[in-house]
Amino acid sequence: MNISEIMTQPVLTVGLDDSVSDIEEIFIKSKVRHIVVVEEGELFGVVSERDLLRAMNPYLEARIYTTRDLAALNQRVHQIVIRKPIALNVNASIYDVIKTFKNKRVGCIPILDDNNWPVGVVTRGDIFKFFDEICADYFIGTIS
Repeated sequence: MNISEIMTQPVLTVGLDDSVSDIEEIFIKSKVRHIVVVEEGELFGVVSERDLLRAMNPYLEARIYTTRDLAALNQRVHQIVIRKPIALNVNASIYDVIKTFKNKRVGCIPILDDNNWPVGVVTRGDIFKFFDEICADYFIGTIS
């Protein structure tokens, strides 16, 4: 089975000069926890919700901004991005993704087309959802 069958798409992307407050808005409005960073038409890196929080004051969720918080929100993506992330081609198998999660310490894997453009993201949650569906089909089909 091909990874394109379970990846989250469309992928949300930002550029290196977008602001951290732009990323914060994306996380607030969407249900994703990882945003892909692109530069010059190719994958550059990944910013996770955790990366954002690490760059911010722990009181961020309370929306009580100090001067330091406002300065952090005015940072640019290139200041907090995880550069050169582990990525896989859209033709990779689910087994390739599972091996990557097993062997690397990553929260998501950007999925790239043949031109290195992000077309999706796979998280551990996507893998669990996939196996949950397989197990449900198996057990519902065998237990009557």
